[in-house]
Amino acid sequence: MHGEYKVPGGKLVVVDLDVVDGRIANFRLAGDFFLEPDEALGDIDRAVNGLPAQTDAAALAAAIRAALPADATLLGFTPDSVATAIRRSLSNATDWRDYDWQIIHDKAVAPRVHLALDEVLTAEVGEGRRGPTLRIWEWNESAVVIGSFQSVKNEVDLENAEKYGFDVVRRISGGGAMMMAKNSIVTYSLYVPAEMVQGMTFAESYAYLDDWVLVALHSLGIDASYAPLNDITSPGGKIGGAAQKRLGSGAVLHHVTMSYDMDGELMTKVLRIGREKMSDKGTTSAAKRVDPLRSQSGLERSEIIDRMKATFVSLTGAVEGHITDDEYAAAEALVESKFATEQWLHRVP
Repeated sequence: MHGEYKVPGGKLVVVDLDVVDGRIANFRLAGDFFLEPDEALGDIDRAVNGLPAQTDAAALAAAIRAALPADATLLGFTPDSVATAIRRSLSNATDWRDYDWQIIHDKAVAPRVHLALDEVLTAEVGEGRRGPTLRIWEWNESAVVIGSFQSVKNEVDLENAEKYGFDVVRRISGGGAMMMAKNSIVTYSLYVPAEMVQGMTFAESYAYLDDWVLVALHSLGIDASYAPLNDITSPGGKIGGAAQKRLGSGAVLHHVTMSYDMDGELMTKVLRIGREKMSDKGTTSAAKRVDPLRSQSGLERSEIIDRMKATFVSLTGAVEGHITDDEYAAAEALVESKFATEQWLHRVP
């Protein structure tokens, strides 16, 4: 069995192993990481060999950690990342290059249609009618998008939202409210088979699925990094946030919104920023919590998106694709039955 795991912001971890009588055998660790002393590589191999094949990632990492000499130095990887690679090998997990990817960057649609398309396209991937896909959203309307489990009245000032032209909609993934001003954000969705994140914790899957965009941002001179659980950040502040939803059809929706430009004062008027989130800094500090891409790069939004697409193509071999008429029709029907209803918007009091 063979497994690979690219540590977000780190190195590639590669494992090969057999399972004999229910136990791991012939385990070999490799990769482009750094490890001192050299003998520690054999210590890791010996720690894993003989363990039950059902050993979970936490126990695998603990066994590796216990076997390492006190003076061992690991750079670009950790015992946990080795454990993730092992679990991925045992579960026959797939990787980016195992698929024929499409990139969709189609016309702007209403916020509710965007949210419905996320559900439709994820289901299409899970049911095998569409291959894994990256979709870049275009916006010509402003909206506040709240998480699946948030309360509208606790998160949004509805009077001000209407006053300043923000529709209020609810997505199917968890996480926090996002103020999506038209032409001021960069949003993308990934629709992937569940096999791509097999053997990973939820936290690892978030970082893994966004590692490509960090490569793109770095190429623009933006010192971006991933902050658990779901933030893309930089020394200057938060850039954006991710959310996920795993459907029963066997696919994962992973979507991200990054701020291109923002009006921090307007954000404090439209969003009810809770005391816990703002700590003791006061709501006027909300503008400092986000560091938009425009201020960091000096580039137009379209230029940033073009670099993102080019980076994704270089890493995955993706080709241009489009939303089909049937997918648009399914999304419009889902808007009518779900996303435009008061029952869905106010599903949490």
